[in-house]
Amino acid sequence: MALEIGKKAPDFALQDDDENTVKLTDYKGKRVIVFFYPKANTSG
Repeated sequence: MALEIGKKAPDFALQDDDENTVKLTDYKGKRVIVFFYPKANTSG
């Protein structure tokens, strides 16, 4: 699924540094900035 500028992000869940699951829906109703590192852990 491709993301588009200005569109809502799909719900997803990730683990934080303490291995707690954090979901995008945990922040529903709040302003959130989602920043992706597309080249993290790559040779580029």
